[in-house]
Amino acid sequence: MTTWIVLGLIVLVGLYVIYLYNSLVKKRQMVREGWSGIDVQLQRRSDLIPNLVETVKGYATHERAALEAVTEMRARAAGVDRDDVAGRAQAEDMLTRALGKLFAVAEAYPDLKASDNFRELQGSLEEIEHALQMSRRYYNGAVRGLNVMVESFPSNLVAGQFGFRQAEYFEIEDPEARAVPQVSF
Repeated sequence: MTTWIVLGLIVLVGLYVIYLYNSLVKKRQMVREGWSGIDVQLQRRSDLIPNLVETVKGYATHERAALEAVTEMRARAAGVDRDDVAGRAQAEDMLTRALGKLFAVAEAYPDLKASDNFRELQGSLEEIEHALQMSRRYYNGAVRGLNVMVESFPSNLVAGQFGFRQAEYFEIEDPEARAVPQVSF
C-alpha cells in the first residue's frame, strides 16, 4: 500500500513538472510572438522612412541636419541584432526622436504640410506607431508572464532545470521621452 502511495505521489509530481514545463514553453513562445510583432512594425516603419525623407527633401532642401539624423538613426536601428531587445529599444527610441525633429521641420513648410504625399506618409507612420505601441504592450505583457513563472516557486525550479531565462522588457530608456509634455496657452 505504501508503495502505491509513493508511486502515486511520484506520478503526480511528474505530471505537475510536465504541466509547469509546458506552461513555461507557452510563455516563451508568447514572448517570441510578441517580439515578432514588434519587429514587423519596426520594419514597416523603417521601410516608410526613405519615402518620408525624400518627400521632405523636395521641400526643405536646406534642412539637411534633420534629414541626415533620420537617415543615420534608421541605419543604426537596422544594424542592431534582431534579438537584442535593449539595443533595439534604444536605437528605435533615437529614431523616434529624430522623426519628431523631422516633423518639427515640416511644420515650417506649409506647402509640405499640404502635400498629399506627405500627409499620406505621415498618416501611415501614425498608423504604424499605433500598431507598434500595441505590439510593445503585448510583448511586455508576455515578458511579464514568463518572468513571473521563471521567478515563482515552484516553477522556478523547473525553469532553472530546463534553462528558461527571464526576457527583457522593451522599454524607453531616455528620461526625456518619458517626460510629460508641457502645454501652455
